[in-house]
Amino acid sequence: MRKVKIGVIGHGCRGYGLMDTMLLTDMYEFIVICDKYEDRVQDGIKQVYDKLGYEPKGTTNYREVLEDPEVEAVLISCNWELHIPFAIEAMNAGKAIALEVGGAYTVESCFELVEAWERTRVPFMFLENCCYNKDELLATAMAKKGMLGRIVYCSGSYAHDLRREVVEGKEKRHYRLENYLHRNCENYPTHELGPIAKILGINRGNRMVSLVSVASGSFGMQDYVNKRVEKGEYVNPDLVGADFAQGDVVNTIITCENGEQILLRLDTSLPRSYSREFIVHGTNGIYEQAYNSVFLEGDNEYWDPYDYAQKNLCNADKHKDLLPDFWRNITKEQIDAGHGGMDFFELVDFATRLVENKPMPIDVYDAAAWMVITPLSERSIKENGMPQQIPDFTKGAYKTRPRFDVTD
Repeated sequence: MRKVKIGVIGHGCRGYGLMDTMLLTDMYEFIVICDKYEDRVQDGIKQVYDKLGYEPKGTTNYREVLEDPEVEAVLISCNWELHIPFAIEAMNAGKAIALEVGGAYTVESCFELVEAWERTRVPFMFLENCCYNKDELLATAMAKKGMLGRIVYCSGSYAHDLRREVVEGKEKRHYRLENYLHRNCENYPTHELGPIAKILGINRGNRMVSLVSVASGSFGMQDYVNKRVEKGEYVNPDLVGADFAQGDVVNTIITCENGEQILLRLDTSLPRSYSREFIVHGTNGIYEQAYNSVFLEGDNEYWDPYDYAQKNLCNADKHKDLLPDFWRNITKEQIDAGHGGMDFFELVDFATRLVENKPMPIDVYDAAAWMVITPLSERSIKENGMPQQIPDFTKGAYKTRPRFDVTD
């Protein structure tokens, strides 16, 4: 298969990691690397040279990427607030798009993203890597086979101690700092929401109707700053005594048209271990990622989900296809490529579908519906938990759109 000729816009920490995985797939030819900082551009050029032996072009002007006739696709992995504007410009330039995740800043921008795609119809994929993760795909397969019965409730969290990353934002040139200083919202909803939306058929026979969001007080970030000062560690003076707007814990409850409930939780400003706390609960059982357990009515015991899947696979019984082939045949190199393998599979899928002219499994309607949770949650929090209506970006087409998953 020919390689995808790609331009990269944004070569910070996430851009570097995505490029590392792209290089491993051997499915991409890097034409130009772009970042607002010249040192990051040079890092990207070196990254390609060290692996493939050639130097792509470099620029600090993203428009040079979009105007380059050699570039057929762009990876957009810059700061969150530029994701949608850059994606729209890329569409207008006729470039295929792989858009890194993050919440939107306005509801209107999500409509603009959809309208740009409907006008241009360029290939577009939202890079929600958790939709390719083993846990989420196992739960998805169980739900599709009816093993959990009718799904009633799903929940998930982005529970991740980001205090150091946020506080060192100016030194590390990381966009999260400004968000935590000035916004109070569910700022990163898609890791938990993406797989849930696929399980519930959001935009494909079902839709999210409304949400309610509430936030705790903001104490964790300033407490962390104070502790670092007390230990004699460097902290940017502007952050000593600063007021962080972002609540430490944000809970968002979403109601779906078909009667399901979704709970999302953002928990990134307090000390903790990492977890997505992914749960799928139906009338026949429950899948709980955090406890590594599956409970099915009639079994009367807990199963480790990986052992359960492997047992069925090894016995070649009716559940042998619980996990897709790419997870059953994963290599150590792929596991080490980024986030335990899911980055690798996601980026292989984008390149394969682009070259073979196949539809993308996480499309612009998914991106808009998942990203819009952020500005709606911000509005709900400001209004003391008042419900917010979630737009139907498909304009009614969700009622007849067939189900389409990342394994299809």
